[in-house]
Amino acid sequence: MKVLLTGGGTGGHVYPAIAIAEALAEEAALAPLEVLFVGMRDGLERQMVAKAGLRARFVSAAPLARKFSPAIFTLLANVVGFFQAHAVLLGFRPDVAIATGGYVTFPVIVALWTAKVLRLSRARIALLEPNARAGLTNRLLRPLVDEIWFGVAEPGRALASNEHLTGTPVRAEFLRPLSAPDARLALGLEPGATTIVVFGGSQGARSLNEAVTRLASQGLPPGWQVLLVSGERDFDGVERRIAAAGSARVRVVRYLDDPRPAFAAADLVVARAGASTLAELAATGTPALLVPYPYATDDHQTENAAVVERAGAARVIADRDLSELRLRTELEAALSPQTLAALRDAAHARAASDPRRAIVARVKSWMSQKAGQP
Repeated sequence: MKVLLTGGGTGGHVYPAIAIAEALAEEAALAPLEVLFVGMRDGLERQMVAKAGLRARFVSAAPLARKFSPAIFTLLANVVGFFQAHAVLLGFRPDVAIATGGYVTFPVIVALWTAKVLRLSRARIALLEPNARAGLTNRLLRPLVDEIWFGVAEPGRALASNEHLTGTPVRAEFLRPLSAPDARLALGLEPGATTIVVFGGSQGARSLNEAVTRLASQGLPPGWQVLLVSGERDFDGVERRIAAAGSARVRVVRYLDDPRPAFAAADLVVARAGASTLAELAATGTPALLVPYPYATDDHQTENAAVVERAGAARVIADRDLSELRLRTELEAALSPQTLAALRDAAHARAASDPRRAIVARVKSWMSQKAGQP
């Protein structure tokens, strides 16, 4: 079976594609399996996909709604990407195409849909929508795909016959069992301390870094320790200020190649509310304090966070309200034994579903239908 994956721009779009590739590769019924990832050469996906060992091709694309990008540039970039994608598709001839989000998916899926209209392809197309509110690209692509897979249910909306609630898959590394004390030791932390892990995604989050730095300068409550994943941009300044504050119980790292130990180590995670982060929290059953990124497209992170909050697995602070005092107050409330137990129970309930298995089941269903065709 040949599977084409396309997505890019952020880890939240690329990591689910990598997770899907891993899950499909584990399914004997789909062998022999060929996977091709199509993204942008200058996007984050280039490094991520290469590290995952996936074959990749690259096409041109531009955001469909970028205010500072002239319309003619957007049009030309996507037209070029359309023809580049068309050439890739005719050479690879996928049985299945799965788009995981990001503006690069637009020329790729339009090219595949056009090939199907011209009877040059019979590939089935799926669109994974990991966020509670779809972005412009995914809204435009919905009529062109065979199925839509949702990471979370859209509030108050019934699913159509070609829509399925699968959840957002995570990479296999998140599924490995790891005890909290072992994880803390591996990260250079005290194995018995109450552990708070703070990170703002692959690029870091300045408001989170600032609040934690100020909190450290005021002194952590007894028994607490913090692992702050600052991102490359702020690392030097944050590390210098933490050292000046003399806070030995705050450890700052640039980035975690394998974030699984951080989730295992955490009593509580403080994070943005990107779809990939929320999927990782769900897979590991980790309670959270979420601070949605306020400038995300259509404010979709606020809606993402609200879904987890309604499930009882997280508390939420608006970024505009974040300060060292508010952070300390929210952490003290969340880490109280009764509240933390309730958050943990709800988080473990979210971990009961298996998006990887749900997506593999959808692909196998398509393959069985194809096998039954004359």
